[in-house]
Amino acid sequence: MRLPVRLDAVLVQALIAAALSFAHLHDLAAAAGQDGWKAWAYPVSVDLLLVAAWRRLRSGGSKAAGWCWFLVALIASLGANIATAGLLDLDDVPAWLRILVAGWPAVAFLGGTLLAHGST
Repeated sequence: MRLPVRLDAVLVQALIAAALSFAHLHDLAAAAGQDGWKAWAYPVSVDLLLVAAWRRLRSGGSKAAGWCWFLVALIASLGANIATAGLLDLDDVPAWLRILVAGWPAVAFLGGTLLAHGST
């Protein structure tokens, strides 16, 4: 029997933090040249990789892959949060960052596939 979700201050804080992080990832992807639906897909891919890695860490099996992909996704999320804090001119994104953003889908696909189909 599942217990109902209890709305408390920690859950509200987590939802606010998730929404802000999602927006930062979207803004960075859009600034790096990813238009329309693609800019919205970036935060989804980062957050889903975080969730998949967290599930692996909680599974009780080998934790190396879980930690590896959790840190990769966390760095992507944290990097976007910091980049959009005014330290980066979003109207003139450097080429190296455009390359990282453009390469992210392959990284996320690899990580998600290994987490979903690797041994636990």
